Amino acid sequence: MTARARDNGILGALEGTLSGPQLYRELTRLIERIHRRLLDVVRIELARLGIDDISPVQVVMLLNIQGEEVSVRDLIERGYYLSSNASYNLKQLLEAGYIDRSASQRDKRAARIKLSPRGEELCRELRAVEEAHAGRLIASAEELAEFETAYRTLRRLERTWTDVIRYGDPEAF
Repeated sequence: MTARARDNGILGALEGTLSGPQLYRELTRLIERIHRRLLDVVRIELARLGIDDISPVQVVMLLNIQGEEVSVRDLIERGYYLSSNASYNLKQLLEAGYIDRSASQRDKRAARIKLSPRGEELCRELRAVEEAHAGRLIASAEELAEFETAYRTLRRLERTWTDVIRYGDPEAF
């Protein structure tokens, strides 16, 4: 039995038996597991490429920076990282040659971060892997519609959690 068939069978069994709150709890736990699996997939890709000077978390950070020049504050405000984690990981990425750092034009105390050629190359290779995964997972119009629905649901969940963080909505939970 393939993983997809197994997952479809589990979801089918759950759809009729879970209440809204139970499904919400299962979804939040699934998000956490998916994030860990993403890091595992990145770790495997790094090993395949022979790269051992960067962690999977740092690779995800590179992918979030890709194509932009950002400040550490931008990364933190986007909700990707905690301040201490971002600073540590950016320092490691800078020392390993994956990013370049420059002073901000407006505020010389603030640093601007962008990918170095080495970081850009790694991101290109990983985007090709992402495209291959997407091609296997989204092979029909029906699968594309399922992914679009999942995306909209996850964005809605993100907005709800963001509102709780920003506005302290006690009714959200």
